[in-house]
Amino acid sequence: MRLPPLVNPVETLSKDEISRYSRHLLIPEVGLEGQRRLKSSKVLVIGAGGLGSPVLLYLAAAGVGTLGIIDFDIVDESNLQRQIIHGQSDIGRPKPESARDAINELNPYVKVRLHRERLEVGNAHNIISAYDLIVDGTDNFATRYLVNDACVLAGKPYVWGSIFRFEGQVSVFWENAPGGNGLNYRDLYPEPPPAEMAPSCAEGGVLGILCASIGAMMATEAIKLITGIGETMLGRLAVYDALDMSYRFIPLRRAPSRTSIEGLIDYQQFCNVNRAPAAPANAIPVISARELKEIKESGGEVQLIDVRGIEEWNIVHIDGAQHIPKNRIMSAEVLAGMNKEDFIVLHCKMGMRSRDVLIEMQKHGFTNVKSLDGGILAWIREVDQSLPTY
Repeated sequence: MRLPPLVNPVETLSKDEISRYSRHLLIPEVGLEGQRRLKSSKVLVIGAGGLGSPVLLYLAAAGVGTLGIIDFDIVDESNLQRQIIHGQSDIGRPKPESARDAINELNPYVKVRLHRERLEVGNAHNIISAYDLIVDGTDNFATRYLVNDACVLAGKPYVWGSIFRFEGQVSVFWENAPGGNGLNYRDLYPEPPPAEMAPSCAEGGVLGILCASIGAMMATEAIKLITGIGETMLGRLAVYDALDMSYRFIPLRRAPSRTSIEGLIDYQQFCNVNRAPAAPANAIPVISARELKEIKESGGEVQLIDVRGIEEWNIVHIDGAQHIPKNRIMSAEVLAGMNKEDFIVLHCKMGMRSRDVLIEMQKHGFTNVKSLDGGILAWIREVDQSLPTY
């Protein structure tokens, strides 16, 4: 959908900036006026991770005048496979600071605002209201709904993207778009999908370069919105499959059951609506990595079962563990062949999948099962640091 320019060209370009952005100025659709709009714009990028990295770099290179970065995380070595705004020397640093330094090195004419905090109900409106355009690079549904609702209440458009393994999606949402054609994220996802249908990249993985493909599309949409050129993705969902090198464009319409957004809510609770109630804490027995180590060293009888996928098992596993993936061990056939009286310790990467399996085993009468608190990452951190993390 073609939209009018989001930002007025109030800023002027210096001689050096004209030289820097000359390749933009030569494009009739952008020109001097479009570049001035870019310089006048204020864009908030939520997340300096896989998607935020290429978005920030390309918007900085394009000459966006003010870039806001909100992220509470620090740079980890596992980020560097895809989060190209950070480098080896940035490991352990706050992501907003690392991203700021990369932007300053790329384009010193860009003003960078840092928000070293988690986006939450209490701060979302004040932060988002200070920008012309929002780019959402978050990786969980609770924050996506928060971003959406805060943008609706603040009247702000935003570019949204998501990635998983080899597939990415991109769209533009703007409830108050000119012409009465506004859409928001709830038109795409009226209700959050079940947790098991939305694994994170940390659990399911992602092709690193996919972030560049999707991030570049998101940055392109941001530039089109700011300058008013081209047909935006408002009203369309782009789906990219890197394995097939294929693009699909799906038209979006207002959800028939949509209701107006009157205020911000508890999004963690919302994303658990219509799911089975969580088991009480005392119904999920856990064992610490150190406790498991003591049992193993003392020769105690324990059956250690790894419920992760085969790819994760091949990366690293605990000596003596038996590999039975979650989708297999939760079948009645497999559980029927196991001794319900054995002392069993389940583990996954961080402890969530093993707790799901434990609850299912309790339903089948297993009474002596525990989940390794913190999963194999806790074991590596507290017991055997010679093992690789992922």
